Order: sequence, then structure tokens, then C-alpha cells
Amino acid sequence: MHSAPPYCLEVNPIERLWKEVKKFLKNRVFNSLDFLRRILANILAGFSQKDIASITGYDFILEALSVVGL
Repeated sequence: MHSAPPYCLEVNPIERLWKEVKKFLKNRVFNSLDFLRRILANILAGFSQKDIASITGYDFILEALSVVGL
């Protein structure tokens, strides 16, 4: 298996989710790493399973997973 390029929305769906998360984080300063972690956890908790599926679920990926039985 070949690795995907580090930033490639088409073959690395997590990049699309990260793009959505960064909308909540831009232009903010965090006093500590712990505070950033708590904010990030709250942001991620705000996404429903349906939200994440729509952000990361490319048809060609879903079809490939279906073909291999996942």
C-alpha cells in the first residue's frame, strides 16, 4: 500500500474534517495546551456522526469499502 500525500483532500478524508475544525480555531490564542485540548474536544463533540460522514464520506471511498465488505 502506498501512503497518501500529507495534504490531499481527495485521498485523505481526515483533512476535510480538520479543515472544518480549524474554522472554529482560527484567530484564537490559547493560554495552555490543556485549554486547547478541551476546546478541541468540545468542537469534535459538536459534530454528529452524520456530520462526520458527510464531511469525510467520498462516494469512491464508500464504494471501495463496500466492495471489500467494510
